[in-house]
Amino acid sequence: IKHKKAALDAKRGKMFTRIIKEIMIAARSGGDPDMNPRLRLAVQNAKSVNMPNENIKRAIQKGTGEVEGVSYEEITYEGFAPCGVSVIVETVTDNRNRTFSELRTMFSKLGGNLGEPGSVSWNFDRKGVVSVKTANRTEEEMLEHVLESGAEDMEYDEESTRIISSYEGLVNCSKYFEDKKFEIESSKFEYLPKTFTKVEELADAKKVMRFLDNIEDQDDVQNVFDNNEIPDEIMEQIEAE
Repeated sequence: IKHKKAALDAKRGKMFTRIIKEIMIAARSGGDPDMNPRLRLAVQNAKSVNMPNENIKRAIQKGTGEVEGVSYEEITYEGFAPCGVSVIVETVTDNRNRTFSELRTMFSKLGGNLGEPGSVSWNFDRKGVVSVKTANRTEEEMLEHVLESGAEDMEYDEESTRIISSYEGLVNCSKYFEDKKFEIESSKFEYLPKTFTKVEELADAKKVMRFLDNIEDQDDVQNVFDNNEIPDEIMEQIEAE
């Protein structure tokens, strides 16, 4: 139990750090969430994971310069995981040389290759994604809300449903579900793959998942997107081990 709690605490701490960085960067364009759509989404995500209001306020103040803090910049990297899986890695860093060096080393050691800008992004669409609690709503009921919100698509699940919007439509889509009293788990921009790379052998799937897990755990990494397609039965085997 102690080890499980430590792992959960570490995961929660990493999540808080990522959201705080996002708030700080978003707040550069203005500290009022009502006037700054990106900040509004970041604050909404912070509240969805029960981040204390004091932490949110301090992150906004650091972003606007009202309180002194570290200066961050956003850098996106592209490349390949094992088995030719395409990967896009979004980072927020205070030292671009350190981040590039660490990621290049990690890609190489884990069986991947760090690529040039544009090497894989052509195979992804930039979309807005709102994840909400389904709360016993049927697929038909959720589809009605998706159409009414102006979103493009959804990935229905009995527990949690992902609503896909255009890049420009994320803020309005998120506000729709907020106004309809849905429990919003997150609202963010994602890279969604146009085509997938199938990974059908257990050993290969383990290499891909190990690669993605390690990259995601790197301190400066905010988000990792990929186009792997691993069969459910193989994923179940990996999770069971």
